Amino acid sequence: MPINSGTSNKENMTQYPWKQAWTAPVVIRKVWTFRKQLFKACGIGAAIGMIILLGTPKEYTASTLIVPERTRRSSSSGISALVDMADIDIGTSSTTTERDAIYPSLYPSIVNSTPFLIQLFDIKVHEQKDSTIMPLSRYLKERQRRPWWSVITSAPSKLIGWTISLFSEKPEVAKVKSKIDVFRLTREEAGMAGAISSRINIGVDKKKRTITIFVTMQDPLVAATVADTVRARLKEYITEYRTSKARRMLEYAEKLRKEAQTEYYEAQKRYTRYADVNQGLVKLTSRAERAKLRNEMDLAQATYNQTEQQVQIAKAKVEREIPVYAVIQPVQVPLSPSKPRKMVILVGCIFLAGSGSIGWILFAKDFVEGFLRDIRRKRKTSEDGYNQMVADD
Repeated sequence: MPINSGTSNKENMTQYPWKQAWTAPVVIRKVWTFRKQLFKACGIGAAIGMIILLGTPKEYTASTLIVPERTRRSSSSGISALVDMADIDIGTSSTTTERDAIYPSLYPSIVNSTPFLIQLFDIKVHEQKDSTIMPLSRYLKERQRRPWWSVITSAPSKLIGWTISLFSEKPEVAKVKSKIDVFRLTREEAGMAGAISSRINIGVDKKKRTITIFVTMQDPLVAATVADTVRARLKEYITEYRTSKARRMLEYAEKLRKEAQTEYYEAQKRYTRYADVNQGLVKLTSRAERAKLRNEMDLAQATYNQTEQQVQIAKAKVEREIPVYAVIQPVQVPLSPSKPRKMVILVGCIFLAGSGSIGWILFAKDFVEGFLRDIRRKRKTSEDGYNQMVADD
């Protein structure tokens, strides 16, 4: 009985070799036996990697590192606003909270927002080897190179779109818009905004409180130009937000100053006119009227001086609200491409090809051969049985 069992196991191992116990020596021996097939697969993988590298356009990444200031404001009530207007220091005993609602962690959302991206359409750029100046939207539309296989991959969608256009009504010719409407973007404008957004990346380091702006383009000079523009536009956006309240207060203070100035000039004009006409009179009524006009002029002058002081305080507050960004690493034109990563792609293709070949050698090859062997055996058995039946008849 044990002999029959051993014979049966041996036959199973011969017929179904993938069921055998895989140990390191067995695996190494089997892979070494089919080493030519493995080397051939790795060579094919290397060839595919070279084709991918040759067909992928080079891209350059420009970056800049900035550190925004950490600003705080008093959390006290409206009394603090009056104190600030009067420029009185009451100490720092009150609790503090963040100055505004735009934290550095929200900067990526700001840069990827549609209004911000639309402002980047008209950036004037030119390539390093071509001095032709053009808007960024035109550069991305006309000067971007694509991999050769994109023609194949995009063919089905273009064919479907062309087929649908045959049965759909032709749209009316749209009028040329002088200004982009954020509320109603065209398909082309939305696609351009998405293309720009995909090439801008904002890195936020919460521990170091630093902001890194990355811009990737197929031309190094264009990448550096766009990165520097994004940094400047981001600063303008934050400055506009933080100084909006202070600028409104400045506008209101200037309005009050203008009104006080007009009243002061009018009071001054009335007083001087009356004083010139009644210069030699000594009546008490004329003296009283003159004193009255003089008091009105002095009061208007005091009001005017006070509003002038408030304007100067409001201007100082606007300057104080302007955020400060320390540029740790300014933008530089990249010297070497960041994409494609040649060694990563080449090693990845070789690794995938080698792994697939080893998997075929260890598992799939024996399984497929055993499966085909079983089919041939069953077919032969059925043919022999049919031939035997024919012979018996």
